[in-house]
Amino acid sequence: MLFASRFIALIWFLGFANYVASSCLPPQELEALSVVARKLGKREWNFDGVDVDPCTNELPWWDASFKDGKGVMCNFTSPRICHVTRIILKSENLNGSLPKELVGLPFLQVFDVDRNYLNGTLPPEWSSMGFLRKIAVIGNRLTGPIPKEYANITALEELVLEANQFTGNIPGEFGDLPRMRRFQLASNNFTGELSPNLAKITTLEEFRISGNNFTGSIPNFILKWGNITRMEIQGSGLSGPIPSNLTSLTKLTDLRISDLNGNQSDFPNLAISTSWKKVILRKCNIVGELPPFIARLAFNECLLVPWFFWWNCSDLSFNKLTGQIPRNLGGQKGDIYLTGNFLNGTVPQLMEDKGNINLFANSNGNTNGTFYCVNPQCKSNDFYSFYINCGSNQSYGKYEADSASGNFYQGKNWGFSSTGQFWNTDKYGNSNLLQPGNLSISGPKSKLYSTARLSPLSLTYYGFCLRNGNYTVNLHFAEIMFTNDTTYGSNGRRVFDIYIQGNLVEKDFNIENAAGGVNTPITVPYHAFVSDHTLDIRFYWAGKGTTVLPERSVYGPLISAISVIHDSGEDGHQWWNSRTRFSRNSTGDNLEEIARDINVALICTNDVAAERPSMSAVVSILEGNDSVPKLVSGSSISVGKTKPDKVDVAAVDGPGVSMDDPWSGSPTS
Repeated sequence: MLFASRFIALIWFLGFANYVASSCLPPQELEALSVVARKLGKREWNFDGVDVDPCTNELPWWDASFKDGKGVMCNFTSPRICHVTRIILKSENLNGSLPKELVGLPFLQVFDVDRNYLNGTLPPEWSSMGFLRKIAVIGNRLTGPIPKEYANITALEELVLEANQFTGNIPGEFGDLPRMRRFQLASNNFTGELSPNLAKITTLEEFRISGNNFTGSIPNFILKWGNITRMEIQGSGLSGPIPSNLTSLTKLTDLRISDLNGNQSDFPNLAISTSWKKVILRKCNIVGELPPFIARLAFNECLLVPWFFWWNCSDLSFNKLTGQIPRNLGGQKGDIYLTGNFLNGTVPQLMEDKGNINLFANSNGNTNGTFYCVNPQCKSNDFYSFYINCGSNQSYGKYEADSASGNFYQGKNWGFSSTGQFWNTDKYGNSNLLQPGNLSISGPKSKLYSTARLSPLSLTYYGFCLRNGNYTVNLHFAEIMFTNDTTYGSNGRRVFDIYIQGNLVEKDFNIENAAGGVNTPITVPYHAFVSDHTLDIRFYWAGKGTTVLPERSVYGPLISAISVIHDSGEDGHQWWNSRTRFSRNSTGDNLEEIARDINVALICTNDVAAERPSMSAVVSILEGNDSVPKLVSGSSISVGKTKPDKVDVAAVDGPGVSMDDPWSGSPTS
């Protein structure tokens, strides 16, 4: 036994000596790296054997074929000593947690585990890591607050926490970080006011806090961030006004502010740069006229108010801008969106290659030019319903195909207007039609939910030429872009608002939560009243939810199908009126249909309310889908006089379904 123990010890010593001779990574770091890999769920790295050397900077430890590299990278501090300086494990669906043992890699500079399935919290122990420059954990399932101890990481330059479930506030102690360049905290559940101590971060270049629940106003101390180049405050919870004078921010080229609560804002002074990339000022409660300097600004990509001078579109929607439309806007290239303001006057002359001007839903109707109008071919009482199979190139039953690829469509009694453009697009580009494959949706009408229409900002469906009165609006949803598994594709959150006839009916609507899962159909009914023969349904992205999962360009409102039905019955009166007119001159082959009409009228007036058919059942009979029940006694209707040569009254007593039998009818949506 003693010999065996000594032999094993000798083998271990020889192995350790061989490792020391062949590897440059100190053994304590190798042990720490092994623990880190195990806790992250990184199983491909093999730490067994005597010749393990993670510091080859080659496969399988480091893959240089990726843009930023992938794996573990080491740097040499002497010819035979190296240390782990980078761990980059993006999009691997790691399902572990963030390891506090990372502190065993004291020379680590970059820790990037974007797009995985990690849970847990940020370990406060990392605050002792003096060389750590970047922490990136985009698109995981992490919770809890940001440890205030991270203010002690004096080398920290980038804290990238987007698309998780973090809570709490931004520690004011972070104002003392001497090198911080990038705060990316969007799409979380952060709360509280922004600490005045953050004004001290004069090195800050990017500040992104969209999609949170902060309180208070946009602080004026942001004007002290002289190095800022990109600022995103969309749907953050903060209130206006926007600081009016941004002239001190001379390096700012990307400004995105939207959905501000509270006070009104004047149009901010943007005459600070000649190299703007993007500007969003959407639904910021901006009042007044467009300032003269707006047309003199140079934009590399676009200006949106919200989405003002796109290279191929312009949008000043959802503010309170007044006055005439400036003539110099006619020199801008692309479509112009003027939705939801108070503009008036004459539309400026368009360039020869310019698109349309969208005045849809503008509050002042005295503008001239190319603008939205209802279909002039129909009359105001022509229609009692419409059905839309959103995003599909095929009709399904009564649901009409909806495959138009542009921002506008107008059919015989319905259409849509879509506003916005996806930015920083990945796999899905700028397509507004979603037709993903390999869906596992089952149940009735499952084909309705295999496609959808998507919008990056605002999508309005409208019906026109409708009979006035009460309607039932059925909105059909299914979340078809996220997954139901343990991959980062399941971490996405789609959140948007729903308006019907201008009234907010759903705030922060989440399809997955409402349906109880992804790929799960749900129909949500609403009641609406039509008084001017027009009905509008608007889906609006207010900056909430995630925008980077599973890929970019799949956020924003999503709708699978729509059905709108007059409460008097799906085209019931219209159908009856047309058949009444038709029957006056009908003989022979039409007598059976006429008799059926009269029979239906009689059974609908039965004294026993429980024996009267539902409206959907009546429609099914009139359409020929179901048989006419036999008449029962007690009907209070008086048929009146009919001519024997026009109607065979005996046919009324013809064969039908017994009222004692189960009643069957085709349900309506």
